[in-house]
Amino acid sequence: MENLLSGVELLLRWDVALALLVGSVGGVIIGAIPGVGAAVAIAILLPATFSMDPIVGLTVLLGIYGSSMYGGAIPAILVNTPGTAVNALTTYDGYPMTQRGEARRALSIAYSASFWGGVFGIICLMFLSPMLALIAPHFGSREIFLAALLGMVLVVLAHRGQVFAAGMLAGFGILLQTVGLEPVKYTKRLTFDQTWLASGFDLIVVVLGLFALSQAFLLLVEQNKTPTLEPVSGSLLSNIKELWIYKRVATVAGGFGVLMGMIPGVGEFTAQFMSYTYAQKTSKHPEEFGNGSPEGLIASEAANNAVPAAAMIPLLALGIPGEALTAMMLSVFYVHNVIPGPQLFQNQIDFVYALYMAMLILNVIVIVFLVFSTNLMTRVIQIPTRFLGLVILTLSFVGVYSLRNSVVDCAIAAGFGVFGLILKRLELPIVPIVLGMVLGGIMEVKLRTSFTRVKSPLDFVDRPIAAILAICIVLVIALHIRSVVKDYRSGPKSINRPVNNNENKSR
Repeated sequence: MENLLSGVELLLRWDVALALLVGSVGGVIIGAIPGVGAAVAIAILLPATFSMDPIVGLTVLLGIYGSSMYGGAIPAILVNTPGTAVNALTTYDGYPMTQRGEARRALSIAYSASFWGGVFGIICLMFLSPMLALIAPHFGSREIFLAALLGMVLVVLAHRGQVFAAGMLAGFGILLQTVGLEPVKYTKRLTFDQTWLASGFDLIVVVLGLFALSQAFLLLVEQNKTPTLEPVSGSLLSNIKELWIYKRVATVAGGFGVLMGMIPGVGEFTAQFMSYTYAQKTSKHPEEFGNGSPEGLIASEAANNAVPAAAMIPLLALGIPGEALTAMMLSVFYVHNVIPGPQLFQNQIDFVYALYMAMLILNVIVIVFLVFSTNLMTRVIQIPTRFLGLVILTLSFVGVYSLRNSVVDCAIAAGFGVFGLILKRLELPIVPIVLGMVLGGIMEVKLRTSFTRVKSPLDFVDRPIAAILAICIVLVIALHIRSVVKDYRSGPKSINRPVNNNENKSR
């Protein structure tokens, strides 16, 4: 109880309360603007959070992370354009409801499902992360190395149809991490006698380039878009009760979100697809899916909003991020010498409780804000995309320069921005690069530390947890190979996905 009160006391500070408000409301606004998204916003804000207290900086980032998908549902439902990439499935049933004149109902269902998914994920985070933290003290260097390797394998294999490209990009991220002073003996690697390479490639500079600057370049080179929307009339509270009608779908969708969020590299897309498929197969009216089914809308929104809290479970308990946004947050922990893992739960449990409560409160703030300001969000959506690109470009360069007052960092970020633009044009994934840098650093340090105790490869798996992790790695790879062989033998076929008869309308 004393630790809980200490956590409440942390949240009652004016700067933490302000950060919570700014992060939650700002995340909704950012999510509602097509072409921006949480990754871009967090990348831009990262340099500023380094000068804040860790609880303040993390509260802002968690607010944006947890609330952006609420806002992303607004343009997905009203104009068939998802505000964030993970709201793409929301268009399948949200926009057909708008075409039927049920925009208010669709928004109300999406908000209530998102709120349920977010709260469900946080409850699971509160119960599961301490349990994992109790197991974590049994993790030595070998176990952490194997856990990071498992995460890397899952990240690569999660990109179905692009596994080779994802593997190459993850390897490129590992290569970037090795440039500069190595972490054990501090000797120079891959610097080629260039002084500007001595400090290596800073993760934040790379992240800003790959996510923020690449998106700015993309918005600037594409045709300017200014969608027009009609205001939504009526109370958005009137249809919240429909969540109770479809409570089974909402609960299963939240469960898929938590499960997929805990597994590195899987995330919202798989959680949404699995929950949507389950809802369609168990529905009494499967023919409505893709044509304005409230069950389909609940399945997609509850699943994707349960993922952010679940993705924090391996981060807080083991210090291993599962996707790009939690990898960015890990850098905030490290800058303030707050190391995620068992010691965090033992020495700073009040900090952990404060994070839990902050995530719960942000969901309440967001739902209240949206109920009274959805029509204001429709005006935000109409901001010209080229203007957005110019704003993102400016803020990104300001953020990069503020890190070390270095023009070289700006040039490096610009280079990665162009590279990120090329990857987006080719529809190749960016996330493996960032996770390659983060997990590659963890793997290198733990592997070199474990070499002092390992005499043969079998020594790596001579302990129960290490053996379980090694078996998991082998099983994951074997199952993927089996899936590839099965697909090859069955011949070319169309990829299963929910049918949306209105997909191409109003583009």
